[in-house]
Amino acid sequence: MKALFAEFFGTFWLVLGGCGSAVLAAAFPQVGIGLMGVALAFGLTVLTMAFAIGHISGCHLNPAVSIGLWAGGRFEAGKLPGYIVAQVLGGIVAGGVLYLIASGKAGFDVSAGFASNGFGEHSPGQYSMLAAVVCEVVMTAFFLIVILGATDSRAPAGFAPIAIGLCLTLIHLISIPVTNTSVNPARSTGVAVYVGGWAVAQLWVFWVAPIVGALLGAFAYKVIGSKD
Repeated sequence: MKALFAEFFGTFWLVLGGCGSAVLAAAFPQVGIGLMGVALAFGLTVLTMAFAIGHISGCHLNPAVSIGLWAGGRFEAGKLPGYIVAQVLGGIVAGGVLYLIASGKAGFDVSAGFASNGFGEHSPGQYSMLAAVVCEVVMTAFFLIVILGATDSRAPAGFAPIAIGLCLTLIHLISIPVTNTSVNPARSTGVAVYVGGWAVAQLWVFWVAPIVGALLGAFAYKVIGSKD
C-alpha cells in the first residue's frame, strides 16, 4: 500500500507540475515560461519524485513505464493493476486540483485544451494522427531505454533520477508541438476527463502508442543491455 500511495502522490505531482506549468504559466503575459519552461517542469517533477519516492515504489508515475519495466524483467506482473490504478487516480485528482485553480481566473475555458494531448486540429502544430502515433511510440521507447539503462546495476549509482528527468525534458522539447507530449497514459487521462469531447475521443492514442513504445524500448534494451 505504501508503494501504491507513493505512485498516487508521485503521479499527482507530475500532472500538477507539468500540466500546471502549461495551463497556468506557459503563456502568462510577458513573463510566460514557454515551451522550454513546460518541458523543464515535466522533467523536474520526475527528477524530484525519483529522489523522494524512488526507494518506496520505484517512481514509475506512468502506466507505460510500469508495463515497460515488466517487459524488461524489472517489475512483477501481479503489481501492474495496482500501480496503473494508483497512477491514473493520481493524475485525475491532480487534474481536478488544476481545474479548481485555473477556473479561478476570469475567462477560463477548459475546452481550449487544458494541456490535453491531441492530433489533427487538436495538435499544437496540426500534426496528423500518424505523426502523433509515431512520435509517441518513438519517444516512449527511448524513455524506457534511458530508464532501464540508468537504473541498470552497472550504471553509475545515484544518478538515475537526473538522467531520467532530463530525458523527459528532452522528449517534451521535441514533441510538444506534435501532441503536447504524452508518453504517459495517466498524464493524458488526468486532464482529458475534464475537457471531455475530443480529448476523451482521442485518448486511446495516448494509451496505445506509449504502451507500444514502452514494449519496444524494453525489447531494445534487452538486446543492447544484455549481460551475456
